[in-house]
Amino acid sequence: MKKALKIILGLILLIIVLSYFLFYRPFQDIKVKGLVLMTSAKELKTVFKKNNIDLLQTEFNKFSNQYKDFEKASSAVYWVKFIPYIADFKNGVEAGGYLVKAGGETIKAILPYADLIGFKKGTASFSEKSSEDRLQTAVLTLDKVMESIDGISEDVKQADLRLQKIEAKRYPTKIGSTAIRSNITNIKEQFSGMASLFVDAKPLLKKLPEIFGNDKEKTYLLLFQNDKELRATGGFLTAYAEFKVDKGKIKIVRSEDIYSLDNSISNHPVAPPEILAYHKNVSRFYIRDSNLSPDLPASIKLFNSLYEKSGEKVKYDGIITLDSKILVDMLTIFGDTDVDGVTFSSKIDKRCDCPQVIYKLFDMVDRPVGYVKTNRKGILGDLMYTLFYKALGFSPSKYWGTLVQVMFKNLQEKHILLYFTDAELQNSITKLNFGGTIKDYSSDYLHINNVNFAGAKSNMFVSESIESKTKFEGGKIVREVSIEYKNPYPHSNCSLDGGLCLNAILRNWIRVYVPKDSQLISFKGSEKKVNTYNDLGKTVYEGFLQVSPEGRAQVIVQYSLPANISKDNYSLLIQKQPGTYSQKLKVVIDNKTVFQGVLDVDREIKTK
Repeated sequence: MKKALKIILGLILLIIVLSYFLFYRPFQDIKVKGLVLMTSAKELKTVFKKNNIDLLQTEFNKFSNQYKDFEKASSAVYWVKFIPYIADFKNGVEAGGYLVKAGGETIKAILPYADLIGFKKGTASFSEKSSEDRLQTAVLTLDKVMESIDGISEDVKQADLRLQKIEAKRYPTKIGSTAIRSNITNIKEQFSGMASLFVDAKPLLKKLPEIFGNDKEKTYLLLFQNDKELRATGGFLTAYAEFKVDKGKIKIVRSEDIYSLDNSISNHPVAPPEILAYHKNVSRFYIRDSNLSPDLPASIKLFNSLYEKSGEKVKYDGIITLDSKILVDMLTIFGDTDVDGVTFSSKIDKRCDCPQVIYKLFDMVDRPVGYVKTNRKGILGDLMYTLFYKALGFSPSKYWGTLVQVMFKNLQEKHILLYFTDAELQNSITKLNFGGTIKDYSSDYLHINNVNFAGAKSNMFVSESIESKTKFEGGKIVREVSIEYKNPYPHSNCSLDGGLCLNAILRNWIRVYVPKDSQLISFKGSEKKVNTYNDLGKTVYEGFLQVSPEGRAQVIVQYSLPANISKDNYSLLIQKQPGTYSQKLKVVIDNKTVFQGVLDVDREIKTK
């Protein structure tokens, strides 16, 4: 009996000793190394905000070494990875290791050119060079930077593969007041989206030297879209510029009013049916009205059909469209700017409750005068030209980092659209959603497209609220989409006695794009006959309405979805129209509000 007791006590002691060395001690070590790593991560975040690449590299190397210590400590418990939580822990640690590696490779790649993208350096930098030499130096060395892209991309991919193995559903919904399961799911989804973005961007990044004319000179057209007079791809085509890029050196060849381009065409064809039906006193097809399709590549085909007839046509490599938000953002970053004796600013002008640059441009371009204005909208090109060289004139570390971030946000929000004639490059742009394309989607879909035909600049004053409702009725899915338009401002003086006509009756051609073969139940609010047809792989419901100053209007569309879309795994993609701002959006699915906010980017909404 005593012998058996000794054996039992010995086993218990052995289990305690083994538990100490195999579990308690390793986990304590992991905990200590983890706390050190968290402190280092906070320091790294603080250093990153200082925009000093040398300091960042030093701090990152410190963080990388500490992560290696954390990985070594963590590996002590991998022998029990048959336990799901340990397997998840292992995948998480390994994912972090790949990301640290990718971070190190990124810093190493950009180190020689860091101040070009907004980092300060302790050594000689681009800021010592002339404005054009900075770009040229960068372009001529981009190939070396891009050599690291494949390795970084592979590291990001491996990190994503390991994160996706972590099962969120085996974790509690909450521990105390801290959400656990949803946080794990959100991290996985956000990182997966970032990883996909990086993979999709790789062809574009690799072609950056080519885009900037590393091998041969490139020609691009810049089209300015006036979003205050909204059109299908973002705004009325009001001005254009032609510029060339050769080894990073940019030369503006032409910057003019879009009307001068139209005047270079001797014979304009009869206007398309849409213009004849919804425009006012327009019977011919002009370049300025050519962006009729919500899909930018489709609109560019229409643009080209007219541009080919122009005596000023050139063979271009790409088209960039910009709307007025770009002007406002650049003036916000760089400050007030003088062009041809006129000062432009991003400050709010009380005369229109809008940025001064917007009012000033309209005042110069649209106010009736007793003489002929020449190149009346060419001032836009002059302003863009001045802002561009103002950007180059600053030390890169001062503003360029902010400028890059702001322009990337504008690409995401479709205030900048890109189109390239190179098929591979255009495919990458489409995947990144920077090309203004109407997407294919296997489940539910919605895109609302508004076109202001001869309604002055009333989109500056009209606000929109969209409510989307989905109901599952037996085996059928019924949708109701309502759009409310409000204009709380008084009518402008639109007479020809010198008044500036900004706010007038909005004459709005509306198209609602839904899944192909959807069946219309009702369309309320259109002042003209509602048309139904297929376009861009969707079914379209088309109507027309007017919104008066100090008035409102509403459209309510009801329809049923095709049988191939079911309640199981139902999801909804809502695509934003380029050039729109602050559209309020509410999405209700089966009587439950699943989204309420602003439609600032394309929104994909999935049901749980």
